[in-house]
Amino acid sequence: MAFVQNFPFFSIMITMVAGVVCAVLKPKLAQILTMLTLIAVTCMSFAVLVFTLRTGESFVYWMGHFPAPFGNEIRAGALEALMAAAFGVVMFLSIAAGMSHLEEDIDKDKQNYAFLMLNLLFSSMLALIYTNDIFTAYVFVEINTLTGCAIVMAKKTKETLVATVRYLIMSLLGSGLFLIGICIIYDITGHLLMSNIKDSVADLVSNQEYMIPLEGVIGLFIIAMGIKSALYPFHIWLPDAHGSATSPVSGILSGLVLKAYIILLIKIFYRVIGIDVINESRVLSVLFVMGLVAMVMGSVNAIKERDIKRMVAYSSVAQIGYIYSGIGIGAGLGMMAACLHIIVHAITKPMLFAAAGGFMEVSRGSQSFDDIKGAARRNPVAGIAFTVGTLSMIGIPLTAGFASKLYLSMSFIGVSSSPDVMTWKMVLGLAALIVSTVLNALYYIPVIMLVYSGGRGSVQTWRELSAVEEEPEEVENTHKSNLLFTSAMIVFIVLNIALGVGFRPIADIINQGIAMLG
Repeated sequence: MAFVQNFPFFSIMITMVAGVVCAVLKPKLAQILTMLTLIAVTCMSFAVLVFTLRTGESFVYWMGHFPAPFGNEIRAGALEALMAAAFGVVMFLSIAAGMSHLEEDIDKDKQNYAFLMLNLLFSSMLALIYTNDIFTAYVFVEINTLTGCAIVMAKKTKETLVATVRYLIMSLLGSGLFLIGICIIYDITGHLLMSNIKDSVADLVSNQEYMIPLEGVIGLFIIAMGIKSALYPFHIWLPDAHGSATSPVSGILSGLVLKAYIILLIKIFYRVIGIDVINESRVLSVLFVMGLVAMVMGSVNAIKERDIKRMVAYSSVAQIGYIYSGIGIGAGLGMMAACLHIIVHAITKPMLFAAAGGFMEVSRGSQSFDDIKGAARRNPVAGIAFTVGTLSMIGIPLTAGFASKLYLSMSFIGVSSSPDVMTWKMVLGLAALIVSTVLNALYYIPVIMLVYSGGRGSVQTWRELSAVEEEPEEVENTHKSNLLFTSAMIVFIVLNIALGVGFRPIADIINQGIAMLG
């Protein structure tokens, strides 16, 4: 076994251990340890990606070197490694861009616990990406839920407490349905390992046994992950949770956490149930329609908002719809477009939330449209980043969003099925894509005009203005945070444009990764 095959396991465990260590460190040390851990895990993920592309196949790692059922398994292919690497980069940049907000919004004596939660959150996402055991996936779904709720509540305000309760209730509902589905699939197959379940399901389908319970399991898994990933109409918890959390947390929740559940659902389709069985069940058509509805309704709700973070949060509902509509097309171009949009949204939405945080810094902490007028002139970096992110979400050429929308439209046109199904999917898909794109422009472009209009030319932030009577060291720390914010936002912008220009290699890697899933 090559040493690099240990890296998925190392990534999960190192992140978990780093989180535990953060609990006993001072905030600054916890911050440094978290960032170093993210760098190490990201490098290991890229190494796994190179290894799987070079060998052309996935590999299985036995936890403790014991095979199932006595041990647990991790499975890594090109798709898993690519997602893990992308998540590591975005997690690092999100925390870096929002470091000043973490320091400002969270009590100083609690900041090390915030980094504990961030590490555990990242560890759980890696586990959902890599695990080859369905019950292990449930365990880390619960860890993801609890840490996500805790990090939202870290910003102690009335809004975050209410949002956390709603987030927790909906998340536990999704987790409960997922667990019920696991219990049923274990009862009819006798396995928890994904590959073993898939073999048993194939036998059951060929013999036409337990078909109704199997269809029920598929439905439970879809509803559970739909709730967890805020698929419309299961999105009611998202605007409050993402809109009220501190800005870097909002970006991580929207850009990464939601996508981890979708990646798990894709793995369930391929590795647990089998994509052929999924196609025969016609559940993909249901997902396709739900995705189209989300594309439109998420944007409709965003237009009504007068709070920039809640508007960006509702935009995530629409973007989740893009992903599910691609999944609803089925194996092939649609699935590749969905996976590409996962990466596109992962690098774009945290940038938008970070830019919104930058506007808040020069608007006395307000998220209201009335108060952020002219904010881009006072924080030019945030203004440029928000503009690039907005153009990407609309799908303007040379930005990342254009690439995924291009492939999505191609999948709508070229869907391979019977002529009748092809006709309605193509017409509905293209119509929803056009309407959603227009709606995206209708709520994003006015905000760009708003943040660049009027306002003072001063570049001082409200924290700097309030720090006049503070010690010089405090002012110096603020400038360091601004430099960190600027650096992270520049990298975000470069990544977005680079993906928009050079998307074909990423698309090829995704295609290879999907082939390895089967």
